[in-house]
Amino acid sequence: MHRSRFRARARSGAGARSPSRARSRGGVAVGAACLIVLGCLAAAPGLVGLGGLGGPPVPSGVRGPLVVGSDPRIPRIRWGACPEQPVPDGMRCGKLAVPLDHDHPGKGSIDIALARIPATAPHGRRLGSLVLNFGGPGGPGIETLAADPKPYAELGERYDLVAFDPRGVGHSAPVSCGGSLEPDPGTSTGPGTATGKATADAAAQLAALRALVKRCERASGPVLPYIGTVNVSRDMELMRRALGDDRLNYLGFSYGTRLGAVYAAQYPHRVGRMVLDGVDTLTESLTEQALVSARGQQQALDNFLTWCTHRKEGCVYGTNTRTAKKETAALVAHLDAHPLVDADGARFTGEHAVTAISAALYSKELWPDLAQALADVERKGDPRGMLRLSTPDGPEPADPGPPGLVPADNGEAALAAVNCADDPDRDYDKADPAAIEKKIEGLREEFRRASEIFGPRQLMTVLSCYGRPAGTDFIRRIDRPGAPRMLLVGTRGDPATPYQWTEETAERLGSAVVLDYKGDGHTGYTASRCVRGYVTRFLVDGRLPSGTRSCPDGE
Repeated sequence: MHRSRFRARARSGAGARSPSRARSRGGVAVGAACLIVLGCLAAAPGLVGLGGLGGPPVPSGVRGPLVVGSDPRIPRIRWGACPEQPVPDGMRCGKLAVPLDHDHPGKGSIDIALARIPATAPHGRRLGSLVLNFGGPGGPGIETLAADPKPYAELGERYDLVAFDPRGVGHSAPVSCGGSLEPDPGTSTGPGTATGKATADAAAQLAALRALVKRCERASGPVLPYIGTVNVSRDMELMRRALGDDRLNYLGFSYGTRLGAVYAAQYPHRVGRMVLDGVDTLTESLTEQALVSARGQQQALDNFLTWCTHRKEGCVYGTNTRTAKKETAALVAHLDAHPLVDADGARFTGEHAVTAISAALYSKELWPDLAQALADVERKGDPRGMLRLSTPDGPEPADPGPPGLVPADNGEAALAAVNCADDPDRDYDKADPAAIEKKIEGLREEFRRASEIFGPRQLMTVLSCYGRPAGTDFIRRIDRPGAPRMLLVGTRGDPATPYQWTEETAERLGSAVVLDYKGDGHTGYTASRCVRGYVTRFLVDGRLPSGTRSCPDGE
């Protein structure tokens, strides 16, 4: 249940590509609403990332290329001014009406918001549109493209760069949980830290999760039952037709790779040149995802600590990498037990430290900042550097648009809504509170073995979809859909989408060339000139080598 690298960078303030107005969404590092679920989770003071808790299942019958109704007319985009200001030169925004329910178009429609920056090459050299998705779920594409189109300038010579806010996100019928992702007062007994809380307490806290889901349903309106990647893919097919492209040329990052894979499965004969960078899983349950994510984060932290202990400037943990790992874990445990408290009474806990570490692991550019921040906490008890890493401090848009247009909690509400709509497993919902408490307790040691630092926090996500109807199983069943060859980029030190997911998804798609980037951070396109070269040659010239290729770290 990862999130996009682009919001993580916005939180870090280091070359942010999505200044997302504080409702940041990047990776595990995002400051999601904390919610205690079951007192048996004594190792962590909050349940991160459960805001929204997903949406009802995607309508049945999604089995292949789908046409909206029987109307043969090509949908039209209404182009005009952009809601984000300022915007790059030439950028225009538009609305595309799509069915609320693709299986039953008579239920009405919603507007999908798009943005386009025209290609700069002469008309005879243009290649059509390149649709971009920067990750998520819950990431506003228009805002991200408006904030910084420079990384895509070379692609923008030959392609119109097109971004969009997926349904439920940003300016496309945004979902909400009523402004807060915390349980309603009186529906929970509140946080607890003692192991073995009474079953009655567990039942009360599970009831709080169900109440929160109901609030999200009330606040989101009619779009919530029709959110999810399968429906976004169907919107994207209408978008392709409206843009006038015979095939979809696509560059997707992080969650955007899941969206690309689903589109390839639904519309294999409409796939053009497709690149998926930071490849998501298509098969794993929430528990399996959480375990793999914990291992991936730990590997990324190990890589950072190896770098730190060998740097010329020195490392607060000395020169022994093994000792550094133990001392980092000890710091988190100490802050959980003895938080730092500032003059205003604000507390800096181990949870906050893990959030900051996770954010910094998204980009190797942030490693020096993380090294200094850890030194400040260890030597001075000063958490300000860690807070800067975990708090969005990029520039606010000059004109964020009319007040209330996008709910403040939209990013987190959409994140969980889409993830849960994409997940068919609801075993926990069928169990009584005592059984759930016992099952989670039984997972604790396995998660701790995966990572002493990240494991307990990832364990808290296994109930992320509690209280939601089961989602679609379409994504789980993707199996070699017959799409043209595409390029998948996996980064060895990726803390959010571990490299093994690249290999697994390539096998599922059956027509993928894997680019093995032996670097660190989440996604490779902006981090590696070598990766950008492969991506550009394929998207612009159609050149794609066979077999697995690799890019070394630092190139």
